[in-house]
This record gives sequence, C-alpha cells and structure tokens, in this order.
Amino acid sequence: NLNKDSYQTVNLYFQDESRFGLMTHLGKCLTAKGVKPIVNYQHKFKTTYLYGSYSPINGVSFVWEINDVDTAIFEAYLKHFSQYKPKEYKIVVIDNAGFHSKKNIRVPENIFLLRIPAYAPELNPCEQVWQYIKNRCKNKRFEDMKSLKKWLHNTVNNMSNELIKSITGNLHYTNAFNATL
Repeated sequence: NLNKDSYQTVNLYFQDESRFGLMTHLGKCLTAKGVKPIVNYQHKFKTTYLYGSYSPINGVSFVWEINDVDTAIFEAYLKHFSQYKPKEYKIVVIDNAGFHSKKNIRVPENIFLLRIPAYAPELNPCEQVWQYIKNRCKNKRFEDMKSLKKWLHNTVNNMSNELIKSITGNLHYTNAFNATL
C-alpha cells in the first residue's frame, strides 16, 4: 500500500541494538617478543545501548544511545527515525527480539518493518557495524559512563557513509533492492 507520490525516495536499512559497557574487553595487541602485554583492566558492569539503522545502499545511518531496550523505547526510536528524512520511505529489516513485536507498537507510516528469520544474526549487517565499533574499544578502559558515551558518540559520528557501505554492503541485498525499484 505504498503511495509513491508521498515519498521522494525509498531506502533499505538494517536495524539492531548493541550493548556497550565499562567492563574492559581484552583483545590482541603487539608487544616485543617475550614481553607480556599490560592492559588497564576493570570489571564494572554499567552499560548503555546503541540503537542503529544502517543503509547498505547509500551508507546513511540513524543511531540512538539509550540506557535500556524495551518495546516503548523501540517504538520511540522508530518515531524519531521516521522524522529523519521524512519524505523517505524506509524498509527496515529487524531481527526477532521480543520487544520488536509489531503487534504492540505503532509503526510510522513511512516505515515498513521486515523480519529476518529467527536465530540468523548473520543476515543482519548491523552485527558487523557493532563488531567494527567493539573492535575499536578493545583494551580501552573508560573511567565512567560519561567517557564511554563520549567515545561512542565520536566513533559513530566519525563513520563515513562510505565506511558504512563497506561494512554493511552485500551484493545480495543491494542487487535485490535495486532490481525492485
């Protein structure tokens, strides 16, 4: 029931959430032969979440940082996402998280939610975006939530459209999307 006269563009997005926290995640690092690496580690379990929608078509993204995941937050996220480029019809691929239930939320008119099969995170390129971000925070120690949130904000805002396309781009998705337009 898409009224093409109501929208100037159509875009494909993949949406997901990921948790980030103060606990140090250890990763590989280079040292001289025989020298044990030293990482300033902390075991604090305070977290925040990123909600993100990423387009493999043009690399555009819409990201929120918020302290929880639930149906009300997801609905608010969709409302704000719909206001971002309001003349764009957004096909948003989501996973099967319980709070993504389409029965319990009002989906904005310019958003169509499309589910991937259950237990198939490899079909959602957002997973690669989260991995890209998490790889950059390995071995980092954040003193408090303010410094973590600042780091996340800077990292997300410095990801160019070309970088996002390179991470999320998949010829199966882009070819199928372009063939339908």
